Amino acid sequence: MNLSRSLCRFVSVTRQQKGQNLLLKGFQLSTAMARESSSLHKDVPEDEFLKEALKIVMEEAVQNGTDRNQKVCDWVEPEELKRRLDFKLRHEGESQDVLLGYCRDIIRLSVKTGHPRFFNQLFSGLDRHTLTGRIITEALNTSQYTYEVAPVFVLMEDEVLRTMRSFIGWKTGDGIFCPGGSISNMYAMNVARFQRFPECKEKGMNALPRLVVFTSQESHYSVQKGAAFLGIGTDNVILVDTNDRWKIMPEDLEHKIQKVKDKGSVPFLVSATCGTTVFGAFDPLEGIAEVCERHGLWLHVDAAWGGSALLSSRHRHLLKGIERADSVTWNPHKLLGVGLQCSAFLLRDTTQILEQCHAAKATYLFQTDKFYSLEYDTGDKSIQCGRRVDCLKLWLMWKALGSKGLERRVDKVLEHTRYLVEEMKKRKGFQLVMEPEFVNLCFWYIPPSLRNQENSPDFWTRLEKVAPVVKERMMKKGSMMVGYQPHGSRVNFFRQIVVNPEVTKEDLDFFLDETERLSEDL
Repeated sequence: MNLSRSLCRFVSVTRQQKGQNLLLKGFQLSTAMARESSSLHKDVPEDEFLKEALKIVMEEAVQNGTDRNQKVCDWVEPEELKRRLDFKLRHEGESQDVLLGYCRDIIRLSVKTGHPRFFNQLFSGLDRHTLTGRIITEALNTSQYTYEVAPVFVLMEDEVLRTMRSFIGWKTGDGIFCPGGSISNMYAMNVARFQRFPECKEKGMNALPRLVVFTSQESHYSVQKGAAFLGIGTDNVILVDTNDRWKIMPEDLEHKIQKVKDKGSVPFLVSATCGTTVFGAFDPLEGIAEVCERHGLWLHVDAAWGGSALLSSRHRHLLKGIERADSVTWNPHKLLGVGLQCSAFLLRDTTQILEQCHAAKATYLFQTDKFYSLEYDTGDKSIQCGRRVDCLKLWLMWKALGSKGLERRVDKVLEHTRYLVEEMKKRKGFQLVMEPEFVNLCFWYIPPSLRNQENSPDFWTRLEKVAPVVKERMMKKGSMMVGYQPHGSRVNFFRQIVVNPEVTKEDLDFFLDETERLSEDL
């Protein structure tokens, strides 16, 4: 029995398992299949290597990597890490035992982002269904550009994107999975430009007037990068003022659009944000949509972080008006806990503008006389040729949990954030930067030595040094990870993010207690 059949059996088993046992039994089955295959093909040592490597992955990455009694990271300084792990590539290959040792060391010396006390990024957790999907995707190793090489995944991507669009409020539309939210935002800029000036595809920017993009001061830096990459230029990205909750002010947007028009330039895109990176702010989409419709501008919504709130009847109001957008970025690999990467670019358009904008019609790949319907060859929508299968892990998790299960996951995350806020208000030393609207919980921790000194001339200078020291201590101890940053005139503050579905209130209490312990002598 070959390995591909083993993986097929692996999938059927995973549908009947839950939690830790799901992946454990899957790996056990893969091991058994590999053992059977090994007995038939004794001259193929790679099968034995794969079997042993999967056991290491299961033990070190899945079991130990999500065990709250283990460290989040085993911190090692860069020069010491170079000595511990042999990175050098050699002329001759190394033995399987040595390679297995590398596998074990790589996992042990890496940050465990699936750990319940990893609060550092806008992603966390290790969903066993999505991991199963990732294993199958890697094993099949196909590219999602034509039906002939990816029949299951072409149809699967279409269904997943259709379902995501339905939560936005669109009954029709288009879309594609992209390698991250930054690229999804770049797609929006490129398609919006093509919609306004289709001649740009052949003639380039020299044939066009000065184009201008508008976005929030709090928007993701990918808007600036996209403008640079597409030849629009970062000087032509106009930053719109935000209010005291870090949301775009539609009246300032209106004013700046008119100002640009008066100078003879052509505004063509507004990129709003639902879930800003630092504060988790949601721009007022209805007011922005009114402005865009008056001026004939493409409205893109970067909901990479906040889009998953659409799944919750309690929280989808945060994105009120999103159905009026022309395009949306939504990253399930963030709040939903789907493994990296899983980023959807979604369009309301039904005129196939995505393909018109990007198609090169390579005849060696997209022949016009194929024996099946050409509508299933979706690869020319993409700026890529080879494209990963990013839909399977989300599809498998959605099949396992259903939309209701995903809604409970979103609600639980926001309940945990609210719990932390209320607990912080009960404890000395915790000071909110602002009341959170979403999952982003931004706060200062004021150690005992700095309390009641807010009027001291050097208070903020001293407080600025607290977060970096506490971050260093937690990482070297391996107890947890949480990010920090300055913002404008605000000195360094912590940004706590809870998205791992395995997090409990005990983990949140630990976070608060550990912050106090790591700061008490400062």
